[in-house]
Amino acid sequence: MNNQDNEKVFQKSQINWFPGHMAKTRREISEKLNLIDIVYEVLDARMPISSKIVDIDDLIKDKPKILVVTKYDLCDTKETDKILEVYKKQGYNVLPIDLMNGNCNELINKTKDIMKKINEERIAKGMKERSARVLIIGVPNVGKSTLINRLVGRKSAGVGNTPGFTKNLSWIRINKDIELLDSPGILWPKIEDQEKAHILASLSSIKEEILNTDQVACFILKKLYELYPKKLYERYGISELDEDYIEAYELIGRKRGALSKGGIVDYEKVSNIIIKDLKSNYFGKITFDRI
Repeated sequence: MNNQDNEKVFQKSQINWFPGHMAKTRREISEKLNLIDIVYEVLDARMPISSKIVDIDDLIKDKPKILVVTKYDLCDTKETDKILEVYKKQGYNVLPIDLMNGNCNELINKTKDIMKKINEERIAKGMKERSARVLIIGVPNVGKSTLINRLVGRKSAGVGNTPGFTKNLSWIRINKDIELLDSPGILWPKIEDQEKAHILASLSSIKEEILNTDQVACFILKKLYELYPKKLYERYGISELDEDYIEAYELIGRKRGALSKGGIVDYEKVSNIIIKDLKSNYFGKITFDRI
């Protein structure tokens, strides 16, 4: 962001990220689908609508699915639960999990229940019982690797705080009853809903290197002002937000010492502060999606 610009700071431009490894992952999932019994679709509790893969049913067909809602300890449970209730009414198996403080026993039990029915059908067809083969799928940086490590009970999957950390599909045995097929985070070829795209970008599901950080930071300020004005005031002292965001940036820059030579606020540093503050949970429990 250039401090000399007279035009609006928040420029609306399209956000899309669909690198080659995501297309490859989709192809490989389709190829291995006949090996899969159950799907864990992992959602971020702070964006349970935006983090839902829009064309997942085209990808996994009619496989039984459990919506595993991670980062539940970080969300505004009042708002997130409203969305989860809608999913339940639509017939989804929905399971929110606090990966930091909870356990995955309920998820394991749900998986066994679904697999019991599948094995009953296999036996009726003259086939043998087998352990559950579960595909774990979700957008980047939604907590899949942390979930796997919780399920295994030890560090089995690498964990990174940047999207695109996992690159390949790989099988991981949870116990004698469950095998997991871990998959890299995927999006869809074109994100039509740019509100969702900005929410994904704000909560680290789109690679920062391809983003306009000023645009993302301004979006974060806008969402906080709309949904959590008290939190915005407590963190930055902002009680009003102008369309050009200049006053907000000046206030944050001087409050946080983001200055260049001559005491001029460095807008690029301010953008990075806003994004990092959200990533570090300094605004407390938030949910950016609404029904």
